[in-house]
Amino acid sequence: MEVEVKLRLLDSTSHQRLSTILSRHHRKTHFQENVFFDGANAELSSNLAVLRIRFYDLDSHSVLSLKAKPVISAGISRIEEQEEPIDPTIARQCVAEPWKLLLINSSNIIRRVKEEYNVKDNGLVCLGGFRNVRAIYEWNGLKLELDETHYGFGTCYEIECESSEPEIAKKLLEELLKNNGIDYMYSEVSKFAIFRSGKLPR
Repeated sequence: MEVEVKLRLLDSTSHQRLSTILSRHHRKTHFQENVFFDGANAELSSNLAVLRIRFYDLDSHSVLSLKAKPVISAGISRIEEQEEPIDPTIARQCVAEPWKLLLINSSNIIRRVKEEYNVKDNGLVCLGGFRNVRAIYEWNGLKLELDETHYGFGTCYEIECESSEPEIAKKLLEELLKNNGIDYMYSEVSKFAIFRSGKLPR
């Protein structure tokens, strides 16, 4: 179970201000490309699941993940997640021809897609995706991820923090934002949900 605090920043100015405030705590920045898949008959999405390949830093590496049963409330997201590394060359082939994902017999994720969600051979479709610039900071014992997410219809800004004590992490983050006059809201939906809706949250 992945548990994260997710706070949406209202605009690019808020994103830049927070980036500046956290600059001395910066550790690295990743350029991510996220591509999503579903069964041809919506076998995954109809069961609140999604299959994703994430490419990092111009295909330096990539990760296959299966996420399921998301719940987000008051800025805290909980979701079942399983991840596996996947060779970027193979991953690119799977984006072009999604059925090839189902041939990866060594993958526990693909085994679950077939067995739990009943996705048959040739039964995967690529839904497309979005790009994300993720700056990572280590601040007050927390790992913060500051995101600038580029969809085909606009850009969103968000700060995330995975934590086993999300209420404490949320309080610290909210204090940081309030003390520096940075406008924010609790994130109400996932990035994938925004992507599928085709419009930015209000």
